[in-house]
Amino acid sequence: MARLRKQICILLLVLITPSKTVSQLGHNTATVSGMVLTEGRNQRITQVLVRLCDVGGNLIEQLITSDSGEFAFRGVQLGRYILTFEANDFQNAEVHLDLSFASDRGMTVYMKPVAAEPTAAPPGPTVSAHELSIPQNARDLVASGKKKVYVDKNPEAGLQEFQYAVAVAPGYYEAYLEIAMAYLSMGKVNEAQENFRKSIDVSHDTYGDADVGLGTVLVEKGDLDSGEKTIRRGVELNPNSWRGFYELGKLDLGRDHLDLSLKSAERARTLAPNTPIIYRLLANIHLRQKNYADLLGDLDAYIRLDPNSPAGLRAVQMREQIAQEAAKHGQPTSPESKPQ
Repeated sequence: MARLRKQICILLLVLITPSKTVSQLGHNTATVSGMVLTEGRNQRITQVLVRLCDVGGNLIEQLITSDSGEFAFRGVQLGRYILTFEANDFQNAEVHLDLSFASDRGMTVYMKPVAAEPTAAPPGPTVSAHELSIPQNARDLVASGKKKVYVDKNPEAGLQEFQYAVAVAPGYYEAYLEIAMAYLSMGKVNEAQENFRKSIDVSHDTYGDADVGLGTVLVEKGDLDSGEKTIRRGVELNPNSWRGFYELGKLDLGRDHLDLSLKSAERARTLAPNTPIIYRLLANIHLRQKNYADLLGDLDAYIRLDPNSPAGLRAVQMREQIAQEAAKHGQPTSPESKPQ
């Protein structure tokens, strides 16, 4: 099994890099984007089924909101449309759009819970009253910039939108975070670090996501103690930061504190169950623990979320090898088959 473990390690070190596809839209198309929030609580809702329909109610396209509660339809022909929103434990919502002349970016859709506490899925991050108080044009710029960074894979264009946003609203500390993330995508670590600090300063150290970002950069630069302290400050400010728990899990894995690492990784998975890199972390932990049943489960989740990338295709092959080797050595291959 030693050779097999070495092969698995090589697989798990492969970074997940989405293919770059920059949308080149014509002049006769529009973009519809925004976020879905819980009415009265301003909490982002994940796993909302969003349907784009014509005025007759005929389905044109549909998608599921991301882990940040966001959605985007691109390349939509100019005209009038209906957007419908469906999610477990929420009342359906409907929005009528007129895209005859322009896109509609950065809209906010509120869904009303049918019960006091929705339970179907982990809650998304909360949108603060501060962010909602930011001028709409600045919020639109950030929404547009995020699509350029995360959908179009064009961080330079997104960075420009974020910089316009802070010019309009200098107190928009969430936009400084996005500036930092765009710089990270461009490999400009020092600029990213500067803007994480700017976000912290402007928010008077009340914005946990900025602390998590800064702490992660410090760790990657080798300043483990300061980095860990800053990440923990971020998690303290934002207990729903999946990335904060993910980074703490990575730190503890590097120190061979497997139980602590697993606890953080499982918390990250609860907060963001559709994030592939979390399952890579879990797979590394279970590999160290020689827990092949759960390792196979991690790979199953990884493959489900990222089936067509080179890493996903290698994971399919590796899963078959692990299952075969585990069976040869009498190792359980599913959680149900583990000894009680």
